[in-house]
Amino acid sequence: MPKGLSTDRGAPGDSRRRNLGALLRRVHLAGPVSRVGLAEWLGVNRSTVMALTAELAAAGLVREVPATSGGRAGRPSFVVRPESEAVHVLAFDIAVDRLVAARVGLGGVMAARLEADRPRAGADLDAVVSVLAGFGRELHRGAPPGSVCVGVGASYCGMIRPGDGMVRFGPDMGWVDQAFGAELARRLDLGLPVLVGNEAHLGAMAEHQRGAGLGVQNLIYLHGDVGVGGGIVVGGDLLDGDGGYGSEVGHMLVNPYRGRPCGCGSRGCLEAEVGERALLDEAGRPADHRGREAVRAVVAAAGAGDAAARQALGRIGDWLGIGVANLINLFNPGVVIFGGTLSEVFPAAAPQVRRRIAANVLPVSRDKARLTVSALGYDATLIGAADLAFSPLLTNPLAAPTHP
Repeated sequence: MPKGLSTDRGAPGDSRRRNLGALLRRVHLAGPVSRVGLAEWLGVNRSTVMALTAELAAAGLVREVPATSGGRAGRPSFVVRPESEAVHVLAFDIAVDRLVAARVGLGGVMAARLEADRPRAGADLDAVVSVLAGFGRELHRGAPPGSVCVGVGASYCGMIRPGDGMVRFGPDMGWVDQAFGAELARRLDLGLPVLVGNEAHLGAMAEHQRGAGLGVQNLIYLHGDVGVGGGIVVGGDLLDGDGGYGSEVGHMLVNPYRGRPCGCGSRGCLEAEVGERALLDEAGRPADHRGREAVRAVVAAAGAGDAAARQALGRIGDWLGIGVANLINLFNPGVVIFGGTLSEVFPAAAPQVRRRIAANVLPVSRDKARLTVSALGYDATLIGAADLAFSPLLTNPLAAPTHP
């Protein structure tokens, strides 16, 4: 029986709500699904599925359309589709050097998107919120007539306190105890809270539900930006720790002797040894060269035979391999996914990473783990933010806002 379907004997309303949520989540993540397919997946009869979909359709969340019959006789089958234009969320991705916003329809349809550079100027809460609030208002105004915004989600490159969107620590920009979620909600003025998550945590769940980790119950997602973030999924659930700050794999110690200084105040952390600045320094790039294009330039130079670039990627690959080897030994994942700038670095550094894994990982775990780059690309964290925004709706579909 699929996770989320309720067969308990508690309050009938609670059971109905959970079943509606399970069905809507399936349609949201899988796209159009036939009634027959939903009945098989939920493990219930067709009349139960018909009742559930009818209730969701009446709420304006899904619609049922006849499936193409293919010339076969008999009662027509119906396909359940998410109402992608009628129901949407606003999603934001706050990286060290860029700000992205999108309007995303139910079913994960990215309808519109806006992007701006973010100067690396330190604790810039007011500037970030001003840009994002402007983007959000513009996206909201551009929604189809009658479309309902049911949530707002944001991905931030730092440690987020669950519940209120407080950025407890953002080492790369000096954010400490910044009330980001509350301030963005106030400036957007949509009557909706802003749900905020760590970017690598959200990227891990997005890859698990929609990307390279689809169907894999245990995975590790490594996200490269300026530093390195991590998201770990165990048994299909995010491993977020006692206070919500778990999976900070970028601050795993890999080089205790003469390690590079890290923005967290320590030395020799994984992100200090494999992050953007480490790669560019090793390749001999000047301090004013930074960002995705600078990383791509080193990878391209290595591919063209540049000795310094090749040596830099080899050294970065060695430290990355040490980190990945430790993670595989600890968590026995089915797949390790490299996202963000690491999706560009890993293919070029893969031989060294694999050598480290061959030398340092237990064979029973080594044989299991597959290494791959993100299937969602740089949008993994934005897609994760959108799904975070949809989460209240998917928990209680009939409690969603009813007005645009």
